[in-house]
Amino acid sequence: MSAKNDGPDGAGSPSKSEQTRALILETAMRLFQERGYDKTTMRAIAQEAGVSVGNAYYYFAGKEHLIQGFYDRIAAEHQEAVREVLARETDLQARLAGVLKVWLDIAQPYHEFAVQFFKNAADPDSPLSPFSPESEHARVAAIAVHQEVLRGAKTKVAPELREVLPELMWLSQMGLVLYWVFDRTEGRERSYRLAERGARLTARGVSLARFRVLRPLVLDVHELFTDFLPGMTRMMPAPGGKAG
Repeated sequence: MSAKNDGPDGAGSPSKSEQTRALILETAMRLFQERGYDKTTMRAIAQEAGVSVGNAYYYFAGKEHLIQGFYDRIAAEHQEAVREVLARETDLQARLAGVLKVWLDIAQPYHEFAVQFFKNAADPDSPLSPFSPESEHARVAAIAVHQEVLRGAKTKVAPELREVLPELMWLSQMGLVLYWVFDRTEGRERSYRLAERGARLTARGVSLARFRVLRPLVLDVHELFTDFLPGMTRMMPAPGGKAG
C-alpha cells in the first residue's frame, strides 16, 4: 500500500485524515532525527503519534514511504516558495541561484535528519534514492521547477535543449544537496556560496550552448546520465509539468 493522499475538506481546511497523516509524518521525522532511521520502527512512530500501528500503516506502508512523504513535502514547499523569485527575476543566473537558495532555506531545519538517513539514500538500489522509481513524484516536481527557471529567463535556449537542460540542472542541484549534507559551516554558509557559483557556471554553460557546435556535447552529457543513472531515462516532465 502506498502513502495515502487525501484532499482537503471544505474551503481549504485540512481534513481529519490529512491531519493524522501529517502528524504521523512529523513524528517520524522527529524520531528519525533523534534515534536514527535504522533504529526507528513503525511501532515506535505510531506510539509517539498516539495512533494504532494499523493506522500508521494505513497512511504509510513503511518507513520508506514516510521518507517519500518527506520528499514530496519538500518538493511542494519548494514549488510554492520559488514563485516570488521566478516572478521577479528574468536573468537566468539570478533565477537559478534564487531557486537553489530557496531550497537550502527550506531544507535547513532538516539538516541533521538528512545526515541520519543519507547512507540509505546514497544506495542507488534503495527506494530512498532520488533516482529510484519510488522518488519519481518528487523528482518530476523538482525538474518542473527547473523547466520554469528556463522558461521565464531572457536567455535564449535552442529548442532541442529545452527538454534536456532542466534535467541536467536538477542533477546539478543533487550535487549541491550532497555537499549540503556534509556541510558543517555555520548556517551552511558554504552551501549558499556553492549555489551562487554553481548558478553562475550553469548560466554560462546554457548561454554557450546557443552555439550550434556545442549542442551535441550537451546532448551527449545528458545521454551519459540517462544511460548510467537509474530512474533518469524518460523522466522528463512535459511542459505542463507531467511526466512524459
